[in-house]
Amino acid sequence: MLRHTLIAIAIVTSLTACNRGGKEPDKAQNGTGATAAAVMVTPEDLITLRGDAIANGPVITGSVQPERRADLRAEVSSVVLQVLRENGDAVKKGDLLVRLDDTSIRDALTSAQQAARASEQAYDQAKRQLERLKTLRASGMASAQALEDAEIRRNSAQSELVASDAKVVQARQQLQRTEVRAPFDGIVSERKVSAGDTAAIGKELVKFFDNCFLVFVVLVYEYLVGSVAMGQPVRFRINGFPGEFSGKIRRIDPAANPTTRQVAVLVAFDEGTQPRVAGLYAEGRIDVGGSKAVTIPEAALVRNGDKAYAWQVKDGVLKKTDIVIGDRDPRRGDYVVRSGLADGDKVVRNPVSSLKDGQKVKLAASAGQGAEAAASATTTKG
Repeated sequence: MLRHTLIAIAIVTSLTACNRGGKEPDKAQNGTGATAAAVMVTPEDLITLRGDAIANGPVITGSVQPERRADLRAEVSSVVLQVLRENGDAVKKGDLLVRLDDTSIRDALTSAQQAARASEQAYDQAKRQLERLKTLRASGMASAQALEDAEIRRNSAQSELVASDAKVVQARQQLQRTEVRAPFDGIVSERKVSAGDTAAIGKELVKFFDNCFLVFVVLVYEYLVGSVAMGQPVRFRINGFPGEFSGKIRRIDPAANPTTRQVAVLVAFDEGTQPRVAGLYAEGRIDVGGSKAVTIPEAALVRNGDKAYAWQVKDGVLKKTDIVIGDRDPRRGDYVVRSGLADGDKVVRNPVSSLKDGQKVKLAASAGQGAEAAASATTTKG
């Protein structure tokens, strides 16, 4: 609809009525010979058409995804004691996220440490016994068989010591796995467990990703892959965010999906433009070259079947101008004007059905300027 600021300032009067000021009101003849009132518009009610660059690359759709993500899972079978972070919490690398019950693992560690100390003592004793038999053998007071048996016991004790130390290391690693920590700086996207849950090995605990490095992941059909190259600029819109985003193609997968035959393409955001929400749908176009054309917003178009026209303002008069429109620019939603209007022409932004061809137009100050003027007049009068 035409903005509320578009108001009539002249009314149709009788041809026999007299004007007190001695002047006829502004009138325009419509197609039926009746007079139509002049209208007043503000600059906001008009659009000046300009030649814009129209992208000719393939249309792409996809979603915003984190470049780095981690699905943290339980590496030991235990009960969840604490979940220290909730969805959306920002964390630093090494921060504790989930704590599992470590009672049984601590007991296993204590047992392994005791066994390691016993093995170490047995090894020291076997080693000293071997040294004594070597001395006795040198003086002929011990047999070769006794020396060989002592050496076998020393080697066996050494093997047991190594195995015991390995069990201690394994128990310590298991103990560390009862504390699930952030692998890098990021944000918790989804908490999968609560305190009291039983976490079997492989159970998903927390979904985690780095929200500082998001990318636009798209799937390109096989017949379009030939027109896609590294470094090409991309412009796209993201559902839920106003305006347009931009980026460049940073990676093209070397293999297509065997089922859909689509190729995954990764688009990196230009610096300072990425959102902080992952998983949103986005669509846009790869710029593989473009052309310049005059475009018009859809709101300024009036359709009549297969034809279209716009209300052009020229020399202070409304003109119903037939136009031929072309393709729609997917980035802004505007239509290409093939004929009927040119660069620099002014049209009504949101035309209404009451407009008449040939109707006079008067340009008024914008709504904001009018309010300021009224306020200034009130202050001066006070």
